[in-house]
Amino acid sequence: MSEKATIRHDWTVEEVQALFDLPFNDLLFKAQTVHRQYFNPNEVQVSTLLSIKTGACPEDCKYCPQSGHYNTGLEKERLLQVETVIEKARQAKASGSTRFCMGAAWKHPADKDMPYVVEMVKQVKALGLETCMTLGMLDEGKANQLADAGLDYYNHNLDTSPEFYDKIITTRTYQDRLDTLQHVRDSGMKICSGGILGMGETATDRIGLLRQLANLPVQPESVPINMLVKVKGTPLENVEDLDHLDFIRTIAVARIMMPASHVRLSAGRESMSDEMQAMTFFAGANSIFYGECLLTTPNPETHKDLQLFKRLGINPEQRISVDDTVQEAAIMKDLQSQQDQGIFYEA
Repeated sequence: MSEKATIRHDWTVEEVQALFDLPFNDLLFKAQTVHRQYFNPNEVQVSTLLSIKTGACPEDCKYCPQSGHYNTGLEKERLLQVETVIEKARQAKASGSTRFCMGAAWKHPADKDMPYVVEMVKQVKALGLETCMTLGMLDEGKANQLADAGLDYYNHNLDTSPEFYDKIITTRTYQDRLDTLQHVRDSGMKICSGGILGMGETATDRIGLLRQLANLPVQPESVPINMLVKVKGTPLENVEDLDHLDFIRTIAVARIMMPASHVRLSAGRESMSDEMQAMTFFAGANSIFYGECLLTTPNPETHKDLQLFKRLGINPEQRISVDDTVQEAAIMKDLQSQQDQGIFYEA
């Protein structure tokens, strides 16, 4: 068996460009070879994402329907009750999720909201699920509070390259994002950080994003690669569609550069065919968000994901202690269901 690919933090632009320039078949073969060195090739991590506070975000991210700067028809909502969140977490676990992620449309969490989010973490953790939150920027103190509550992962995307960043967001800097990631890492939590493709960026910007992520002092444990979901009312609603092969190439290069990270096929799956999703799994994606809604944009229905897994011979990755018989029964029940199962809060 060949040696495992080395985890590096010194990738150059030229090296990453050379990966993108490989013939497509060669690139996917290389990515799959690296993937098998670190992961079971027929397992995909299954996570559920719940919006715990929707809309009226003060940030001006041009892709986001939750931004208060744009009129997208999204209704503002208050922070969900802890009990509501826990019930959604129970449903997610019963449907096969092993990680429960909670997202709030904030620039940063306010002091008055911290006791509620801390309690959410503790109670979701008590269910036996891995926990993840995305609440905007964190200072050192709030990162430590979440870590002390038992939060496993914190999601904070870099979104794009440093060079393209100010074309997309002006209300926080790239360094603000890097500082939040450092506070998360210093607190002892794991990092979930990736970006969005299809916002009008160049191929060079995609190289820049992956270099930033791979060259962090410790690579993110999870790397979500999103394909832009164009939402009417946002400045990017009419941006040119991304070539799907370019998206798959980026997944493959991310796998090669960050061999031990979960590479998550995230937003944009609703517009992907089964064949495209299968190819992204071959390229090294091994994590998905599961369910009908991803914060405020569509996501494939739960039973469709499970049907695709069955056709591909893929199993949900087991990251928690669960009775296999109970888990299998829940998944089979989902497969046979003729009705959509409401996992997410309808924003």
